[in-house]
Amino acid sequence: MIELAKFLQRAEALVARLEVLLPAIQPPVDWSASIAFRWRKAGGHGHLQPVARPHKIRLSDLHGVDRQKRLIEQNTRQFVAGLPANNVLLTGARGTGKSSLVKAVLNKFQRQGLRLIEVDKRDLIDLPDIVDQISVRSERFIIFCDDLSFEAAEAGYKALKVVLDGSISATSENVLIYATSNRRHLMPEYMQENLEYKHLGEEIHPGETSEEKISLSERFGLWVSFYPFDQDDYLDIVSHWLTELGCSPRDIAATHEEALQWALSRGSRSGRVAWQFARDVSDRLRAAAAPRTRRG
Repeated sequence: MIELAKFLQRAEALVARLEVLLPAIQPPVDWSASIAFRWRKAGGHGHLQPVARPHKIRLSDLHGVDRQKRLIEQNTRQFVAGLPANNVLLTGARGTGKSSLVKAVLNKFQRQGLRLIEVDKRDLIDLPDIVDQISVRSERFIIFCDDLSFEAAEAGYKALKVVLDGSISATSENVLIYATSNRRHLMPEYMQENLEYKHLGEEIHPGETSEEKISLSERFGLWVSFYPFDQDDYLDIVSHWLTELGCSPRDIAATHEEALQWALSRGSRSGRVAWQFARDVSDRLRAAAAPRTRRG
């Protein structure tokens, strides 16, 4: 009996150690809980987590990017309708609405079955597993990678290439990749790579390193570029957000000089800076307008 008790004790200890190594049993994804999901990892194992409060920004909230809106909206409309559509790479100046535009088309087309899954760059190696989970669903999924860039030899680089182009299996028809980046080619470019360029007659051909970096961005069928806002665009965005926050046209017009000083102090006339300024001054403007309203 003593030997049996020792054996059972060792067996229980072994089972406890194995349980740590085995993947945790995740509950089924509640697809009705949200229109947006995040891929979360714990203990080396991932699962889809519904986003409790998705960002409700609208396409009409985005100013100064009319051309970009048309391109992304049309591509997404084709996708939810089951028509051919492209993976999208949104690149350019920071704070100009790249990620907000992706969230806005999600809100516009959610009733047509569009859903979004946000995947962090470090988890891109799990893309094949994510696609396998959603390929049998009736919804249409945008896999969203925000602020994407790679250093040399990162594992997620090849995983993304496989999903964009397919491997031995075809890419899923209900999945697109939308990625934002400040880099057009998604990887750092170095001066020494210029030495790899070759002259063939009158033509210049890039070296293997440059070709490899370009090859990833070329797998996105649609490139959409964003540019810094000029002063008029910036003030238009400020006015829009102050209007949304309940400020009067008269009070909004009086903030223009302050709004420009705010942008100058931050070194940027971006949409993000305009939103931050509007939040900073809106309560003050409403408070100042309240006594005038009561006297009127």
